[in-house]
Amino acid sequence: MMGLTKLVLYLTVCGVYALSKPTEKKDRAFHEKELSDKVHDDSENFEYDHDAFLGAEEAKTFDQLTPEESKDRLGKIVDKIDEDKDGFVTEEELKQWIKFAQKRWTYEDVDRQWKGHDLDSDGLVSWEEYKNATYGSLLGRLF
Repeated sequence: MMGLTKLVLYLTVCGVYALSKPTEKKDRAFHEKELSDKVHDDSENFEYDHDAFLGAEEAKTFDQLTPEESKDRLGKIVDKIDEDKDGFVTEEELKQWIKFAQKRWTYEDVDRQWKGHDLDSDGLVSWEEYKNATYGSLLGRLF
């Protein structure tokens, strides 16, 4: 009888262990993409802030401008950031602008990616289109 009790207890413990939740926590939250792929180190350079403030594509354009043209364009952007038109940019206005620039970049990237995957331009991406757009170039041919 004692052996049967131990067996039942052993099987119960094994069952509880097998059916229990895993101890590993999985991160299921959505994390927004970084504002820039540059290193954020203000003591060395301001490329991270440049990308975050302007967006990566706009930052590339600014890199090609003369200092006078850059100053003129930045003045126009600051006017857009200053939502209450009081002549100052608040921390909240700057945060909103950076979020806007990040979302704009994300939507533009989705549009660009979509065009590259929707090979027959029907507004849908089939598995075949995705597979060919993503992996077809690895083999130099369509699957």
